[in-house]
Amino acid sequence: MSDPSIYQRPSELLQNLIRFNTTNPPGHELACVQYINELLQAAGVETTILAKDEKRPNLIARLPGNGTAPPLLMQGHVDVVTTANQTWQQDPFGGELIDGMIWGRGALDMKGGVAMMVAAFLKMQMEGITPPGDLILTILSDEEVGGEFGAKFLVEAHPEQFENVQFAIGEFGGFTMQLAGQTFYPIMVAEKQICSLELTMRGPGGHGSSPIQGGAMAKLGHILTKLDQTHLPVHITPEVRAMYSAIAANVPFPTSLILRQVLNPRLASTTLKLMGDMRQQFDALLRHTVSPTIVQGGHKINVIPSELSLQLDGRLLPGYQPQDLINELRDLLGNEVEIKVLQHDPGPPAANMALFETLADILRQADPNGVPIPLVLPAVTDARHFARLGIQTYGFLPMQLPPDFNFSATIHAADERIPAAALDFGTAAIFELLTRFGQTNDT
Repeated sequence: MSDPSIYQRPSELLQNLIRFNTTNPPGHELACVQYINELLQAAGVETTILAKDEKRPNLIARLPGNGTAPPLLMQGHVDVVTTANQTWQQDPFGGELIDGMIWGRGALDMKGGVAMMVAAFLKMQMEGITPPGDLILTILSDEEVGGEFGAKFLVEAHPEQFENVQFAIGEFGGFTMQLAGQTFYPIMVAEKQICSLELTMRGPGGHGSSPIQGGAMAKLGHILTKLDQTHLPVHITPEVRAMYSAIAANVPFPTSLILRQVLNPRLASTTLKLMGDMRQQFDALLRHTVSPTIVQGGHKINVIPSELSLQLDGRLLPGYQPQDLINELRDLLGNEVEIKVLQHDPGPPAANMALFETLADILRQADPNGVPIPLVLPAVTDARHFARLGIQTYGFLPMQLPPDFNFSATIHAADERIPAAALDFGTAAIFELLTRFGQTNDT
């Protein structure tokens, strides 16, 4: 299996990666990482394995550049989410090629992207091409459960591996998105921040045979109703303004007018109601969000609890702090609820757009009919960990997808798959970046 010429066949490379069951938890990415390591070593690339847990290693490979640019980091993870309770048409770990599609868990998130990056990296090595700056290929474990054994571990324990790196590419971005008849290529430049919260409600407890009004349970009900029926305030961040403005400039009326009105905080909430099925994905980038996910409290059916807790999956817009979200929740919920931050993973303070035009130009050349735009991701990636070292990650895993292919609905779902042709498209685009990085005003 250690045939480095596989870089010419990224579809076959992806099929091999899918066949390693790296479902996280527990992960067990070892065999998959070893396979990539053997490919790189067979091509003459020096590699380093670093692990917090020997069953969950991370691989770092470096291709020396000519010194005219800083190093470029290529980071991707090989762990995948579960397939439990999903009904698949094909074996989720079979990696089958059927009617031009490669089926399997991780085809999109993100073994497909890893296959592209490994193929482009190997092409540079096998064809003897010296990049402008060092290329650092990093294959990671544990992204799907927070990066404790992957990116977070490397950033905290081995920051020297990424010295002088300014930019990285990783998930997600570069895939086609259809809107109002126009093809867009969103390139991720920023992502929202994790800000998990716990709300605590208290009230009188007692025997279940004597109902209590206004207790902790009632407060919980009021809070859930308010969170369900009320949106938090609108904030137009520079990254989102750039994203929506770019879309508006390339779609016809009335969609263009609607998008421009969304960028007016006073009109945004009303205008979003006109966007139909697209409302949810656009709305999440205009405000901090909280989703109730876990309720804890009560120990016995005949005892009215005096204390309950509600955990919220909170997401902060780029550039904001947990206190900003707490203040908005306090305004909505009042002072009777206790609010505590459980976890905050800050992202970069502001998007560094210096490399964006190079990435956009590569996509324009690959598809003259497509329009590259900046993307803000409502979820998080390993980019947040590398941001702690001052590294700006661009989501750049280009995929030319069929117009009826629903990218976001296919990730993490049953029947995850990717067109084989999309892998060729993405590998070529990444290879172009590896040869061009640092040769323009992008550093």
